[in-house]
Amino acid sequence: MMGRNMMGKSMMAGFIKDPVLHISLKQLSGPRRMTIVTLLAIIPVVITSVIVGVNGGVPDEFAAPIFGRMFVAAILPIVVMALATAAFGNELEDKTLSYLVLKPVSRLRLVLPKYAVTVLMTGPLLVVSGVVVALVAYDADARTATAVAVGIAVGVVTYSSIFMWMGLVTTKALGFALFYVFLWEGLLSEFLSGIRFLSVRAYTVSIMHGIEDINLAELDELSIRLPVAAVGAGIVTVLFFYLTVRRLRRMDVP
Repeated sequence: MMGRNMMGKSMMAGFIKDPVLHISLKQLSGPRRMTIVTLLAIIPVVITSVIVGVNGGVPDEFAAPIFGRMFVAAILPIVVMALATAAFGNELEDKTLSYLVLKPVSRLRLVLPKYAVTVLMTGPLLVVSGVVVALVAYDADARTATAVAVGIAVGVVTYSSIFMWMGLVTTKALGFALFYVFLWEGLLSEFLSGIRFLSVRAYTVSIMHGIEDINLAELDELSIRLPVAAVGAGIVTVLFFYLTVRRLRRMDVP
């Protein structure tokens, strides 16, 4: 048991000291980018606070427009794509990716730190924003806040995997990501219910609704079954993470 603990601590220490991790942190934590994503994350909090301040509470129709459409359909994917597409995208655009792949390490060890940085830089920011909105809107209801936190965390993890892959496939990843979010995740999934089974937005909203279906009852119109959403999010995350590793192994790096 002690040997396993020592091995675990050693692996964690090695991961924390990983140079790719530190390079990624430096690349993605630019003040301009972080200012923009922070302001985006604050928008739902400000809007909710104004609504509660003016009306003394939130209207009956609140969860669907605020969580289902504004937060999950727009702010969450935009914040994640701003960092995830740049995880490899900056190096691909600057033609410095060759220096990274020449390192005598597995491609998995190159992808994992960049993925971790993306998740850790966007996840807490968005989760805190969503939890604050839930607490302000629903009189500090812990179950609602938990449902929102879990749903957003799943959304961040899943979107990060997809957008990181996009950033490695094309230098126009941000444009493709925006097209995907607003056409596929937004417009088409809104009107074609079958697409929700292949929609990260639907996975995120469904997990929220599956955990709390009273305050977030409105999200039912945008949801699929909780087990299907959880499995779908897991499959999509693993699939695109694998595709990123595979792409890095097989691509011709200039």
